[in-house]
Amino acid sequence: MRIGETLPPLEIPLTRSLIVATAIASRDYRDVHHDPALAQERGSQDIFMNILTTNGLVDRFVTSWVGPTAVVKRIRIRLGAPNYPGDTMTLTGSVSGIDGDRVTVDVVGANQIGVHVSGLVEVQL
Repeated sequence: MRIGETLPPLEIPLTRSLIVATAIASRDYRDVHHDPALAQERGSQDIFMNILTTNGLVDRFVTSWVGPTAVVKRIRIRLGAPNYPGDTMTLTGSVSGIDGDRVTVDVVGANQIGVHVSGLVEVQL
């Protein structure tokens, strides 16, 4: 592992079922995550993914790469473009820091609209 090393990209198909099921699983019952008509009424083109799901997918992306013995110590993300059904989010990342047994990975998740999520994940090996 070295600074600048890139992670293999991960493509996540954004199905309506994924968006609704993960919102419900994280107890986020806001209508914008499951009701298209109400989401549109509130100014969105459709339902969209919630931040807890995005956070979990970022975690999965990094931990799948680093391995099962690593412990996530910190995740800091910022949301941008919404993840709508029918699109694909591609997660990419690179190692931006190494401090002893701690590794920091910069992560970006983009869809056809733009950057959905950006941030960092710090893991302890």
